[in-house]
Amino acid sequence: ITQQPFSTWIYRALTFLVISCPCALVISIPLSFFGGIGGASKIGVLVKGSNYLEALANTEVVVFDKTGTLTKGSFAVSEIHPVGMEEAQLLELAAYAEDYSNHPISLSIKNAYGQKIDNSRVSDVQEIAGHGVQAVIDGKTILAGNTKLMEKEHIKYTPSSAVGTVVYLACDGKYAGCIVIEDEIKADAPAAIKLLKSAGIRKTVMLTGDAEPVAKAVSAELGLDEYHAGLLPGDKVDQIETLLAAKRPKENLAFVGDGINDAPVLSRADVGIAMGALGSDAAIEAADVVLMDDDPAKIALAMRIARRTLRIVYQNIVFALAIKFACLVLGAIGMASMWTAIFADVGVMVLAVLNATRALYTKDLAKKNEQ
Repeated sequence: ITQQPFSTWIYRALTFLVISCPCALVISIPLSFFGGIGGASKIGVLVKGSNYLEALANTEVVVFDKTGTLTKGSFAVSEIHPVGMEEAQLLELAAYAEDYSNHPISLSIKNAYGQKIDNSRVSDVQEIAGHGVQAVIDGKTILAGNTKLMEKEHIKYTPSSAVGTVVYLACDGKYAGCIVIEDEIKADAPAAIKLLKSAGIRKTVMLTGDAEPVAKAVSAELGLDEYHAGLLPGDKVDQIETLLAAKRPKENLAFVGDGINDAPVLSRADVGIAMGALGSDAAIEAADVVLMDDDPAKIALAMRIARRTLRIVYQNIVFALAIKFACLVLGAIGMASMWTAIFADVGVMVLAVLNATRALYTKDLAKKNEQ
């Protein structure tokens, strides 16, 4: 060996250097993630980075907000139960009290009232977060909100057993009745939960500020594993913390929401998924993934895309390293020419890049998702 000319060793060293060039890994791995992000965008799912795509692939627990996520968020008044006054009068008081709010429940009450509201009759409006509103109407103090508001103000009320969102009203400290509002479940929500189960999601959970009967009915209809009702925005964060502490090692938790109150939870979850069409700007900004058409069924498809993208990344890593290590051994003992080195570098890079482009193709996964 020592009698071989110095040029032979120079040739082997240069061959070894060309083979060891990491072009295949440096180029193909980012391209695989870019392909996965591009494939997700083709189906209307915006992923804000490759790290979120990887986190989505390892997600096994999905937590949902209810209103606007699993339900349409288009409320309608279904029942009016006055106490000591007419139905029209109770509805009028509720509409005036909710006049300054843009919450979907407030809008449904105003739509049911259907008349022009004289703002001069309303004063001292206060919105009590997670409880309801307080306003002075024609000199009378009106409270409109949930059971927590009634209990907070020490109002003796009659709990409603109706399945729906119940708005309780009090006039000058006396219970005046309640209004029942119903929200319709999205047509594709049951299928979305089934698709998540088929995609390997271990647990589905719903968090809502609605009453227990409403949450129980929605959870049962959708086939959710768990639900928590009567939550304030801060309570949702506490529930997420509990679920994060209970999840298995190396698995991620995703939260799906749309409202401004969901922004803290979206930020805290491993993967925050926001509804992009009707969702608030704060929720979209805080989220890592955005569903542009508000279709919850796209979540399972996005997870399938993310998982295939990771498989392609691992394929490229294993393929590139296996070829390079084999060629390095051949190059060290003088059995690999410069052409072999070029194949181990450029050839492997081209093959890895071609494999990475598969991440852009999503039609087969979309068909599987539809089935």
